[in-house]
Amino acid sequence: MAFINVYFGLGSNVGDRLRNIGTAVRMLDEALGSPHTALSRIMETEAWGFEGADFLNACIRYRIHRKGTPEEHGHELLRICKGIEAALGRQEAVIFDGEGRRVYQNRTMDIDILFYGKERIVSDDLVVPHPLIARRPFVMVPLLEVVRPDLKAVFPEIFVPESR
Repeated sequence: MAFINVYFGLGSNVGDRLRNIGTAVRMLDEALGSPHTALSRIMETEAWGFEGADFLNACIRYRIHRKGTPEEHGHELLRICKGIEAALGRQEAVIFDGEGRRVYQNRTMDIDILFYGKERIVSDDLVVPHPLIARRPFVMVPLLEVVRPDLKAVFPEIFVPESR
C-alpha cells in the first residue's frame, strides 16, 4: 500500500481558539490512524474576506496510507474534516452574495485539505490543491514551515518566490 503526504490548513476564530486547534490535531491524528509528521507554529491573523475576530492558523502534514483513487480518498478525508469541524461546534452554512462570491463567516474550526500528495482533485465539493492557497498569507506562511521540497516543484504556480 502506498503512502502519501497530505497537508491540511487549520483555523479558528471563535471560542478557545488554541484549544480548538489542539483538539482538531488530536482528532485528525486519531481519525487518520497516525500521528502528524509536521505541525507549523500557530499564528494569529486577521479575518480574511469578512469582518470578524482574529484567527489562529496552522498547517499540518500527515504521511498516510493512500486508499483508493485520489478522488475517493480525498472525499473520505473531506468527510473526516467536516466531522471534526462539526464536533468542535462549527455551524456549516455556505452563503453566496448576489454576485456569486462566497460570504465567509466566523468559525470554531475550519479544516481545509491543501494538498493530497502531488495529485489534483477537482469535483463539485472538493478542489485540491486548494485554489486560494497562494493568495492567503495565513495559509502560505505556516505551510512553508511544513512543506516538503518535492511538492514545491510539482506546483510552481503556488510556490512562487517570496516576492509575490
